[in-house]
Amino acid sequence: MAMQELTIKRRDGSGKGFAKRLRREGAVPGVLYDGKKAESVTVDPKAVLRMIHGHEGTTQLLTLRFDGENGTGTRMAIIRDLQFDPVTELLLHVDLQEVAADRAITVQVAVRATGEAAGVKEQKGILNLVLHELTVSCLPTAIPDRIDADVSALMIGDVLTVAELRAPEGVRIVNDPGQAVATVAPPMAEEVVATAAPAAAAVTEPEVLTERKPKEGEEAAAADDGKKPARPARAEKSEKSDK
Repeated sequence: MAMQELTIKRRDGSGKGFAKRLRREGAVPGVLYDGKKAESVTVDPKAVLRMIHGHEGTTQLLTLRFDGENGTGTRMAIIRDLQFDPVTELLLHVDLQEVAADRAITVQVAVRATGEAAGVKEQKGILNLVLHELTVSCLPTAIPDRIDADVSALMIGDVLTVAELRAPEGVRIVNDPGQAVATVAPPMAEEVVATAAPAAAAVTEPEVLTERKPKEGEEAAAADDGKKPARPARAEKSEKSDK
């Protein structure tokens, strides 16, 4: 991993008010841990953002230089944590950890899928990268930028595990060997568009005509017969009267 240089300043103040003032002045508070004590510092947020821009992993190896302290030498450190405002996404705080060149550390390294999965190319499956970062142990100068995961042999239903990955020399993967890294899922079922059945012809209900109320004599006759009174026939048109 290539090392980048970051200039930091010591600070004495603390608290929310002090941090707000720092940010207004174009700096952010930070802490440098050396394994025994924590040292309060300030950092240029623009310099930090330039370093992490386009970087695949979460770990950055840095050469730290204290501003205005010539002759004190440099320190080797990594960025352990970055805190951002959830609304404005502005950098709020930086955690740095000093490291020794001859002592192994545990860091996070990005995973990158390489090759075209056979299950995608031949079976129209979908590649899923399940694990995006690996935990590795190595010397600071041996931190890889990423670890490649060759997915070219994966068919639908196959799973690439941590045990199948090949880490660079001097790098030990800490994750569970059986942990899934990538898999190929079946293609999404094609949406079946059902042919709409022709709309059934609307059934026209017969118009209900109001029955004529039977006269007393007809009602009595119908009661005797046990039948509804018959609907009277329509009267024929009367002939024209003679002139």
